[in-house]
Amino acid sequence: MRISTWLITFLLLFTLTIAPGPSAAGKDGAHFDALKRFSQVLDMVEGYYVKPITKQELIEDSIKGMLEQLDPHSAYLSPDDFKDVQESTSGKFDGIGIEISMENGRLICVSPIEDTPAYKAGMQAGDIILEIDGESTQDLSLMDAVKKIRGPKGSTVVLTVLHEGSQVPMEIAIVRGTVPVLTVKSRVLEDGFMYVRLTGFKENTTDELRTAIRDFKKHGKIKGVVLDLRNNPGGLLGQAVSVTDTFIEEGLIVYIQGKDEAKRKDFLAGKNKDEVTAPMVVLINSGSASASEIVAGALQDHNRALLVGERSFGKGSVQTVIPLSDGAGIKLTTALYYTPNGRSIQATGIQPDLEIPFVQPAKDTEVDEMRRRFTVREKDLGGHLENVNGDKVKSKRKDQDVKDMLARDNQLRIALELVRNLPRLNKIK
Repeated sequence: MRISTWLITFLLLFTLTIAPGPSAAGKDGAHFDALKRFSQVLDMVEGYYVKPITKQELIEDSIKGMLEQLDPHSAYLSPDDFKDVQESTSGKFDGIGIEISMENGRLICVSPIEDTPAYKAGMQAGDIILEIDGESTQDLSLMDAVKKIRGPKGSTVVLTVLHEGSQVPMEIAIVRGTVPVLTVKSRVLEDGFMYVRLTGFKENTTDELRTAIRDFKKHGKIKGVVLDLRNNPGGLLGQAVSVTDTFIEEGLIVYIQGKDEAKRKDFLAGKNKDEVTAPMVVLINSGSASASEIVAGALQDHNRALLVGERSFGKGSVQTVIPLSDGAGIKLTTALYYTPNGRSIQATGIQPDLEIPFVQPAKDTEVDEMRRRFTVREKDLGGHLENVNGDKVKSKRKDQDVKDMLARDNQLRIALELVRNLPRLNKIK
């Protein structure tokens, strides 16, 4: 079989510019044999495969295959994919709003992002995605799956999913929309006790969090914080560090280390004016992944917060997105991250201090549903007069919203009870 011209040219240049010693010669010979074998296979496929295919396509597919064989998170990014990755961490993008992963050859929904089309359609953390628009996901790469799920706003994608614990797959039709990047939601649980939910770690997450803290402080002292990281699929490492830094005064937050132990990189806490020192409870579950686990692990190792809920997802690897000259890129796993106490949570997750399973609230009976749908009050009538004490009414409505939220969420109820009593419990210790 002939060796392609580009390979011969490369090898001639290689031979002229490098004079290997005896130990390097064997290694270079192995490289030559591997490149020769690759070139031979490339020529055979191009020449004899049943359908027309170009060398460019074959090389690109080879790069994809090489990266996908490494681990579930390394991938080749076409120019469009590379652009999508950049958009997903800043601004807005069109899609359904889920974080997916490939586990043991199965496409898994790590977590639906709150208030997105996927979340509203009923996607759940742990769902196995069997088909996308009727096409099996069995032989799809992670990036190909992302490409098929994303699409223009207003279009529909049908996912065939198997919910965790279910035996029967179901189809979920989801209308794609603009996925917001707003990642922080906060509210008053009761006087002095702040609830903060983080739905992801994007470029503006820490700024949003600290703004919410400043707004809360305008109305009084923070007595306690419930930080909700459930179903948070993660995001940017830097944001995980700065979010954690909001709650600890000093010390190591996380460190990352690749194959070269000498190149370990530490991320430390620093002083900031929005630092919160009040007692904390952190909620996690199986949908808490990556950056969420960095925050939870650091707060746990520093004994800064009590972790409540269920074991987290267990994604403890760091991916670096590297641009290529043609506008494409690669996403490559370059390191593992470790909590301050040196724990790698890769494939093991963060174990909460108190393991409290989420209890699904009982569904309304048909009678309750009918009563709610057909009960009409003055406020429902067109042209009704507004209450002169409008602000008080809004305040009562917010109080009722919090009561409803606590009634539906057993983990949150326990978290609030614990954060109320943490100062007393710490004194007992």
